[in-house]
Amino acid sequence: MRLSRAYWQTYKETPKDAEIASHRLLMRAGLINKTTSGIYSYLPFAVRTLQKIQTIIREELNKIGAQEVLMSFVTPAELWKASGRWETMGPEMIRLKDRKESDFCLSATNEETITQIFSNSITSYKSLPVNLYQINTKYRDEVRPRFGLLRCREFIMKDGYTFNLDKDSMDEIYESYYQAYASIFSRMNLEFIIVEADGGAMADAGAKTHEFQVVADNGEDDIVEVKALNYAANVETAKTSRGALEFSPSSSLEEVETKNLPTCAEVAKFLKIPVHQTLKTIMFTADYGKKLSHYLILLLGDDELNEIKLKNTLKAKEIYPTKPEVLSELDLPVGYMSPLSRSGFSVLVDEAIDLESGYVVGANKVDFHTKGFTPKRDLENFRQVDLRLAKDGDLGPDGKTPVVLRKGIEVGHIFQLGDKYSKSMNASVLDQNGKKVFPLMGCYGIGVSRTLAAAIEQNHDENGIVWPLPIAPYEVYFATLAKSPENQKICDELYKEMTELGIEVLMDDRGLGFGAMLKDADLLGLPVRVLFGERDYEKSGELEIKVRHSGEVRKVTKENFISELKNTLGSLGKKF
Repeated sequence: MRLSRAYWQTYKETPKDAEIASHRLLMRAGLINKTTSGIYSYLPFAVRTLQKIQTIIREELNKIGAQEVLMSFVTPAELWKASGRWETMGPEMIRLKDRKESDFCLSATNEETITQIFSNSITSYKSLPVNLYQINTKYRDEVRPRFGLLRCREFIMKDGYTFNLDKDSMDEIYESYYQAYASIFSRMNLEFIIVEADGGAMADAGAKTHEFQVVADNGEDDIVEVKALNYAANVETAKTSRGALEFSPSSSLEEVETKNLPTCAEVAKFLKIPVHQTLKTIMFTADYGKKLSHYLILLLGDDELNEIKLKNTLKAKEIYPTKPEVLSELDLPVGYMSPLSRSGFSVLVDEAIDLESGYVVGANKVDFHTKGFTPKRDLENFRQVDLRLAKDGDLGPDGKTPVVLRKGIEVGHIFQLGDKYSKSMNASVLDQNGKKVFPLMGCYGIGVSRTLAAAIEQNHDENGIVWPLPIAPYEVYFATLAKSPENQKICDELYKEMTELGIEVLMDDRGLGFGAMLKDADLLGLPVRVLFGERDYEKSGELEIKVRHSGEVRKVTKENFISELKNTLGSLGKKF
């Protein structure tokens, strides 16, 4: 592609709403155009990268026997009502009516549609497994769209769905997707971590689910990793421990005045004890649909609650901090509450708490705490469960090896759905005995446009993008500073020779000045830059080859140029 004929414009100014590098660079490098909040158009160079990402995805999924379909973006309400999600999906789903006042929505996900497709065509176990995927547009009305393509309202997604007769075959196909996803992101030359994850409302409790996280400093997700144990998990689901802590021995209960000291840190400082010798007491309410239940939760004073673990423990439809008026009814003052001499709630004690040691807790009286609280002695009914949020300094599953916390961007997520949708939508088959059974489903997603942004978030410097070669819009930025007809002819010949070899070349023949041309080259960040400087070439007969990510520069003659360029691209992974 010759830049003089290309649709491309770079910008010096950074958009005011661009908070992170990928958003800034996508806009400044002319890859996307903002249509409105959270909605973007993809411009030619971005489309090339999206196509490369999609090609890699298709090739790897086709290897495991997945077949591509294309489902409707607008779906009727009756499908969602059949699964029960028309009522439970929140305001992120855009609902609309047609001229006949029939209800529809813009697809946020496609479990219902794929289950209908399956139900309309598959009736026997002999047709299983079924393995289908699509690459399509999705829409979710984010409350606060931000970070460009990382958290937007309209996006491109690959979603795959499988149907299996039994758990063993579902596990087998799940493993094939696990390996395919690892190959997909490896082929893109992205550093990623596969983490144990929480399926949320999508998966049944205990079902397999993994996230594929691209490592990036500005990632939204915290990842707990222990490389030596080959262990990684989202911080929300990680199983870690505090290690050896020195606790106070059990002692008699003693009330102590702690005026204007509602936090554990303040109380610990006042009493000159470690914060972990105090207990953080918080109240949550669990909504079970027809019933509300209140839970008082005890954590070590320097720990934080993991709300996902709490929700999974309680198996509740929804959980939220207990409302002030309820706390007032239960006579539990904020900052000074405890389970002592109170009722109307259940008590959950975190596993990090030593039940036989003594702690400082609230006295259920403003400006007072109680010393010597011993859970095993002072609580009649309670459950001890893992509720704390993993953090730096924790130990891994072996109880010995320290964890490392890293930042990541979720680009892929695989779930085992079980029979949640097949049963609710009556999508059954007959098994070997002629008995009606509901197939077990799997769901496998990749954020295609999100991967584009994540790649930039991981690969950039102060001058611009640093593309991994497999997904770069082009492989070579050919900057030409040739004015004479003779030198222009040489550049044209080199351009033709490169393209005939299958090298993707972006030839900057716009006639810009040296500085402007090289700034654009760095901003776009193609893997290799070739520079033809007229004066240097006439003086030494050499061209310049520069590798974007390392900054390595080589001077080569016209005669050696092609072989040196092939070697350079080969070192970056290109095959000829």
